Amino acid sequence: MINLREFYQAILNPTVVYFLLLILTRLIGRKLLEQVTFFDFVIGITLGTIGGAFVATEVKGFYVLISAIVMAFLVYITDVFILKSITLRKLIEGEPVIIIQKGKILEKNMSKIRYNQDDLMMQLRSKDVFNISEVEYAILEPDGKLSVLKKSSLLPLTSKDLNILTNKKGLSLEIIRDGKIQEDILNENNLSYEWLYSMLMTLNINKLDDIFIATLSSDGQLYVDFKKDRL
Repeated sequence: MINLREFYQAILNPTVVYFLLLILTRLIGRKLLEQVTFFDFVIGITLGTIGGAFVATEVKGFYVLISAIVMAFLVYITDVFILKSITLRKLIEGEPVIIIQKGKILEKNMSKIRYNQDDLMMQLRSKDVFNISEVEYAILEPDGKLSVLKKSSLLPLTSKDLNILTNKKGLSLEIIRDGKIQEDILNENNLSYEWLYSMLMTLNINKLDDIFIATLSSDGQLYVDFKKDRL
């Protein structure tokens, strides 16, 4: 005979623990995912252990197996919603943060995500960059990895050795994601809807819903990838 109280606890407890861990890991930040120190590792393991111990203690017998199923189901549902919602994806996974822009360190951005100078230097060295003056852009990704774009004159080309001037490379702009125009990106770069629609029309694109992602490169080239590619 099913014990309704235990069955209820087997569903409620893992649900509470799941969302609590989701909130706590989001507050702690993305350091746990990349440049993990021993302290960060211990804290991460401790949080998971406390959550697991709570469920195992409060839920008796074979009902613990139901808790495991509930936890796995919550992970699956979260992944589905993250895939379909850009807003939820930013809320749970975070979004890229520019740390260095045009050779200048953005201290305010570092402060917002509690990212210090030691973290920056450590990750730059992991990219074989030992001099910040070599960096044009550095972006901290949602998974904690640092993406680095060196200055054009220092790219693995012969332009510097030959004293050939090169054009500056910039970041591509994600102006359409999952069929939705990123209005904030357009506004920040003084781009209009009319310009975007005209660019799409020149490529014979009539439906935004068909577009998976569209990016604009620094040299003005529009790249479009469709949800259903015709290979």
